[in-house]
Amino acid sequence: MTSNDTFLKRLQQGVLIGDGAMGTMLYQRGVFLNSCFDELNLSQPGMVLEIHKAYVNVGVDFIETNTFGANAFKLGRYGLAENLEQINTAAVRIARQAAGQDVLVAGSVGPLGVELTDFGPVTADQAVDAFARQLQSLTAAGVDFLLLETFSSTDELLAAVKAASQCTDLPVVAQMSVNEDNETIYGEPVAAAMGRLAAEPTVTVVGLNCSLGPSEMLSTLELIRSVTHKPISVQPNAGMPRHVEGRTLYMCTPEYMAEYAKRFFEKGARIIGGCCGTTPEHIGQIIKAVRPLHGATVSSVRVLSMATVASAQAAQAVEPVPLPQKSRIGAKLAAGEKITSIEITPPRGLDIGPVIEKARLCAEHGIDAINIPDGPRASSRMSPMITAVRIQQSADIEAILHVCCRDRNLIGMQSDMLGAAVIGLNNVLIITGDPPKMGEYPHATGVFDLDSVALTSVVANLNRGIDIGGKAFTPPTALTIGVGANPVAADLRREVERFKLKVQAGAEYAITQPVFDVDCFLRFVDAIEGFRIPIVAGIWPFTSYKNAEFMANEVPGVVVPPALLDRMAGAKTRQQGRAAGVEIAREMIGRITDCVVGFAVSAPFGDVQMAMAVLGKMEIDPS
Repeated sequence: MTSNDTFLKRLQQGVLIGDGAMGTMLYQRGVFLNSCFDELNLSQPGMVLEIHKAYVNVGVDFIETNTFGANAFKLGRYGLAENLEQINTAAVRIARQAAGQDVLVAGSVGPLGVELTDFGPVTADQAVDAFARQLQSLTAAGVDFLLLETFSSTDELLAAVKAASQCTDLPVVAQMSVNEDNETIYGEPVAAAMGRLAAEPTVTVVGLNCSLGPSEMLSTLELIRSVTHKPISVQPNAGMPRHVEGRTLYMCTPEYMAEYAKRFFEKGARIIGGCCGTTPEHIGQIIKAVRPLHGATVSSVRVLSMATVASAQAAQAVEPVPLPQKSRIGAKLAAGEKITSIEITPPRGLDIGPVIEKARLCAEHGIDAINIPDGPRASSRMSPMITAVRIQQSADIEAILHVCCRDRNLIGMQSDMLGAAVIGLNNVLIITGDPPKMGEYPHATGVFDLDSVALTSVVANLNRGIDIGGKAFTPPTALTIGVGANPVAADLRREVERFKLKVQAGAEYAITQPVFDVDCFLRFVDAIEGFRIPIVAGIWPFTSYKNAEFMANEVPGVVVPPALLDRMAGAKTRQQGRAAGVEIAREMIGRITDCVVGFAVSAPFGDVQMAMAVLGKMEIDPS
């Protein structure tokens, strides 16, 4: 596999985490700011190697060569222009030594440091020639891809892109720096600049680095997403620089950077790293926060392949039990009848009595099922399987057991599915799950042997009497297979593609994240028309403005339009807040009822009466 293929394959599989600042680390080691940092590849290779290794040791996917200013114009200021090839070659050799076999090496290329004009001192053609000289050196030395970074002029960056198209076939990541007004220093809007870059066939990834801190870069990322479907990279500074006693300091903590890195990923970024002020500590925290969000996606490729092979080897697969015969929920889905469910979270301790009483109340009011989440938001609660069993034993109502891929390996998940079938838990909702970093036990280990796509395939095979090893068994399971869906995903194209994979893997119905933005929901429904299965819309009634704000800012995969926040802000009392929340939820139901087969209403803070009020089953308690 070529370097080109390796980079593209890893990018396709999930997010790539890059290193942080080189200059900051050299400065911390006593190198003067007016020194030629690129020349250190020759005079201080051990120092450069040490910094690279520090980033490799925290688990990055790629490191950048120490060649940001290693072009003829910048080197010429130090009388080193004739050493260009030697400096770039040495930089790649040092990076390769640190990277080993698993970490990619990006060839870092920065601006020329001169003004491009039509009549001098440097024309566009001369700029192309200058970039080509450095790019040829990096390519010949063996980098995996090229990272053109910290460009303020779109024209200069396009000159570098043109040079790359003429002298190499390596993938190109093209990054610009913009200000807080989302413009280049020349006043060009970021959307316009990124649109020009994305139109270039040579450019594989577009993005931003430097100049901005994490918060500002997040808003700019959303603008870029609107003008291109190409992968996006973000490498912010560790905040805005401050000058303290003659030193330039960056104030963002590693934890702060990590929190924004999660948001970058959720908004569609596929390369995440750091720029000025970021250190191995910052990048290490980013890795801990982001990698669990996509790690299951990578492993699922392997597991899906395994499941496909196992299915092909199995000669004794049987026809699955028809959907109407699997459960009462399955029968309603098959008949196209509306279903209703209410989500009740398992208790934190041993007292399951209140949960059973709530389930009985739901059954008495005609609710079809109780949704049992599996460690929501990476919390630790009673086993959802035991909770579901007790509910079905004690209340005349079915349970929908959520099955989370986070906490169990492949063998354990198959065992649980077989066990669920034996004890009559025939409705499952398969989800990948929130990573432990997002919950109460951030140092717990996330397993993620599978993601929801892969586990759906495994359960579909169990329904055909085939286990994960390709061995036949009888009788087969009869599990009604549900999956999750997020109509407001930042990268809607990716969400739709994953939904299609879930359907192909065997999903029979889907429950969405809470719907607050009807327009986004309807766009999602239109996008899946070619491979649609029954959709159950998730509904969450707000209890207060604070609750709405929490949902908007703290719950992954949820988008709350500002207009709804404004409505909730107008509720001045507890009762007004609950009434407004129910009213908004009923409006959501009314607007989407014709394109769904039912509703899964969450009981906020365990309040099933409020959830049933949303469905018109009872009035909310005025107390």
